[in-house]
This record gives sequence, structure tokens and C-alpha cells, in this order.
Amino acid sequence: MKRAASNEIALWSFRVNAPLKVISKQEEDWSIGLSPRRSLQFKHSRGHVRSALGDLWKISPLDIPLYAPPGKPPELSSGWGNISFSHCNDRLFIGWSSRSIGVDIERVDRNLQANKLNNRYFSKQEDHSLDELSEEGFRKAILEKWVLNEAAIKWQKGNIASDMPNWVFYKESNLAVHKILGFTIALKIIHFESWYTAIAYDKSLINEPIIICQK
Repeated sequence: MKRAASNEIALWSFRVNAPLKVISKQEEDWSIGLSPRRSLQFKHSRGHVRSALGDLWKISPLDIPLYAPPGKPPELSSGWGNISFSHCNDRLFIGWSSRSIGVDIERVDRNLQANKLNNRYFSKQEDHSLDELSEEGFRKAILEKWVLNEAAIKWQKGNIASDMPNWVFYKESNLAVHKILGFTIALKIIHFESWYTAIAYDKSLINEPIIICQK
């Protein structure tokens, strides 16, 4: 059975302490070889992806053709669209689209080495307004850039080290361009409650409404 393609984007956010959901036998087997913390995170994410898509399509979660082994980008069978998900320490963020999608989430209060990240990863083509920010403002600005670029790299199924310096985000248009490969995508950041979430998706869908189902 295949899902018909549609110009649709679906997003969900779940608490990481939400009850575990059913997962496949293969996913149970994969989880055994992980550390206790990683195993719990793995089972939580795969179970809630299955549950969310099962609710969306009114089918059993175990009928979702999800292939998401540890450390690999998740995939759905042909005709079922595209899936991406991300964790921070207290939320799971899931995105689905009929076309390619990448999502990322971080807590707004995450501590990070903002100067080091900026110097190592971010494009020098972007504006210089960061120089005028306070230390806290600079940290938040770099965190926003990190979340946006992570989502773009997940859309691309790329690599942080080689691809993050090559994504340039144009805030006024909500578009991002990869300087080397020429990709142009829609890229948006949403600040809700204690989190920054970013969504990278096909630019033809840029006018689609972005609504997060939070649980």
C-alpha cells in the first residue's frame, strides 16, 4: 500500500518522557546493541514516529514502512513521503513531507561555544550584525544559525563538517542556498516556548502553513 503524494507538511513535538510506543522487531533488535540512554532514545523516537504517521493515515503503526537504523537518516518506502526527526534533552521533533524535509530542535537555553562554532562553521557571506550583539544575544543568534543549518543538512542528507559552511540563509525570504551544490530550499525557524525548531523543505511548498502538533 502506498500513500498518495500531496503538498503537505506535518510536524509533531513530543516530550522525551512520554510513554514508549510500539516498534518493530527489527527496531527492538537494533536497540539491544545501544547504551541504555541511547536505547531508550532510539525506541522513543521510532515508536512516536510510527504512532504519529499511523494516526495521520489511520493505519497500524507497525504498517508504517519506516527504515531508521541507529546513526542513519530515516527513510520511508517509495510513495510514503519523507521523514526527519531530531532530539534535544527534553523534546522529540518530527517532520513529514511529500517531498524532502529536514528538521532540528534545540533548547533556547542550550549552552554552547558560540565564537568557536561561528568561526569554524558559518558562512562569511552572512550579515555582520552579530558584531553588535551582547554576549547573550550572540549565543542565541549562533544557536539559531546552528538549528537552521542542521535542518538544511538533514534535508540534504549531508555532512556537518563539509556542508555547514556552505549553507547561506536569507532571512528576508526564508530561503537557503548551498554555495557549492546550488540547492535552494525553504528554511524556517520557529521559537515556541523553550525551543528553537527549524524546518528545511522544498521551496515550492514555502507558502504551506507550518503547524506543530505538540504532545
